[in-house]
Amino acid sequence: MGVCHADKNTDELSLCYANRSAALFYQGLYQACLEDIRRSLEAGYPSHLQDKLQTRQTACQNQLRKAEKPNIPHTDHQLSPCQKTVNSTGHLSDGVSVYFSSDKGRHMLVMENKPAGEVVLEDEAYCSVLIPANIFNTGTNKAVETFGTEDRHCHHCLSQSLSFVPCPKCSYARYCGESCQKDAWDQWHQWECPVGADLLAIGVLGHLALRVVLKAGQTEVQMGIKNTKDHVTTYKNDSPVQLSLGGDCGKSLDHTDCFHGSSYMGIYSLLPHVAQHSPASRFLMAITMAVIYGKLQGGPPPNKWMSFKDEGVKASWQPEMSMLGATALRHMMQLRCNAQAITAVRVKEESGMAVQSSSEIRIATAIFPVLSLLNHSCSPNTSISFTTGFQPDPHNQLGCSEGHFDHPKGSRSGVTVTVRASKDLTAGQEILHCYGPHRSRMEVKERQRLLLEQYFFQCVCQACQRDLSEGSPNAKEHTAPGMKCVKCGKPLQSHTDGYTCSWSSCGHQISSADVQNRLQGFQLLLDEAVHLMEQDRLNEALHILQSAFSQANSILTETHPFQGELADALARLYASTGEWSLAASHLKRSLVAIQAQFGEDSIELGRQLFKLAQLHFNGRDGVASLSVIPRARRLLSLHCSPRCEELQELSEMEHCLQGLL
Repeated sequence: MGVCHADKNTDELSLCYANRSAALFYQGLYQACLEDIRRSLEAGYPSHLQDKLQTRQTACQNQLRKAEKPNIPHTDHQLSPCQKTVNSTGHLSDGVSVYFSSDKGRHMLVMENKPAGEVVLEDEAYCSVLIPANIFNTGTNKAVETFGTEDRHCHHCLSQSLSFVPCPKCSYARYCGESCQKDAWDQWHQWECPVGADLLAIGVLGHLALRVVLKAGQTEVQMGIKNTKDHVTTYKNDSPVQLSLGGDCGKSLDHTDCFHGSSYMGIYSLLPHVAQHSPASRFLMAITMAVIYGKLQGGPPPNKWMSFKDEGVKASWQPEMSMLGATALRHMMQLRCNAQAITAVRVKEESGMAVQSSSEIRIATAIFPVLSLLNHSCSPNTSISFTTGFQPDPHNQLGCSEGHFDHPKGSRSGVTVTVRASKDLTAGQEILHCYGPHRSRMEVKERQRLLLEQYFFQCVCQACQRDLSEGSPNAKEHTAPGMKCVKCGKPLQSHTDGYTCSWSSCGHQISSADVQNRLQGFQLLLDEAVHLMEQDRLNEALHILQSAFSQANSILTETHPFQGELADALARLYASTGEWSLAASHLKRSLVAIQAQFGEDSIELGRQLFKLAQLHFNGRDGVASLSVIPRARRLLSLHCSPRCEELQELSEMEHCLQGLL
């Protein structure tokens, strides 16, 4: 924070860099330390103190030389299989094709069988925008702290860093290195910087829309406009037509039946759904872009939007500015249905806790030209994972490295998505992606409402049809999932007014309101216990969790989601006290609920098995740990990159245990 807020090229800035280099040195981040030493000297670090920096510099260089000894593999200039480059057209795996039909629009099919876990698509974000740390609650008009993404991630490639380089003109934007700083400045930030406060106020989608059009430039936008005007024909039948990259287009007014790969035309051709947006929404988006339009008019035109009259004489850029504003408005409408959340698993930082909790959080919003072509299913057959940064060199430790790419780094975003089959796919099957509302987390009526409101379609996926035909969301024969009779323990049947015991000899009834009150009471107890755990008041937390466990068992079966949360909390508490065996037994109990809710091949189950392997390992039960590791690895491999931390740690645990047993 000191580096970001210090005046540029001052003693204050040089001292901030020097002090940060000391912290990085003691963290063992020697390459990052050397970079900060260089920056400190360039900023004018006082000469009478430079001996300290030189000593630290020598120590860093010695440590890095040790890491380069022959017995330690050096992989600076080679790519592992999980570091495939993504070219400017995106990467469809062999046997995957893009098709068009009038009912589905553009969509992707597998033309050959694909096993679960195989990569079917890789795509690079055209642009992305970090989600600000402070967002405003519209109800209270108060700032709500979120995840501090702009303090942790590069504002260009989204990689995590501890040694940011700030924008030379503002204290908000920061980058993992000078290379990302320059790329962002050249592409968009020099025009975003003066209106940064306004961009934060209008929100992420407006900011992203502007960034897309600034990066594209006048030539690309004009090409998109020209193409949509020049080609108008219609289809004579509804049979799916295979599309080839760069093949014949122009069968629709706006090129929405063409495959453009990861080019800008792949963004421009996405449907803006103008008619589906409400008048109020269209008005608000137009006003938003008009405000930014007015702000940008006061400065010089972006390089890619500049026109000239005579030699070196800049013409008025009013026509170009109008085109920029109108195109940004088009993109803002497109982003309502095509923006993709970039997620990451983050460990909750709790002082004094022996065991930390983690959760998946949203760090940024991006637009992916090829990923946007996938249709939705509430029970998808794919999973996605994200890679940020420009493939870091393992010896660089933090920040981005250059190279390893098949086109210039300056044109890249540094954010890629990998789509894997989460189930076995058969030839001719459509590749389906979940837009957010998922069957395992949401009832069918709520899913359909949200999809209609945001994406303007009535979902008719197999999961929705099955749930609607059964009459009760996510249930078979009207059986209430995870609920049992408090008198006899038999399953409960759900109906309009509440629940009835499925055993005719019992017939006990309970109202929906009573069930909701009980569940809310259980949740309050769990929340209170977790809060006490974070304060290291473990005995009090244990008493509350045991009480909640006893009460929940009277009405909830072991498959109910709350039973999974409760068992997970108990496992975490016992792990905090070093009672690994007890922790493992409770975590095993949570597996039943998680598998019932998310499925036997879900990433949620894989992550829970990963935690179970950790507990067995920490409890020195090597045999039990080795029995869990293969299943955890198989599930995580279906959804995650081979480089993900969980898979790496599983391999390390397995290697260690095999050497001992």
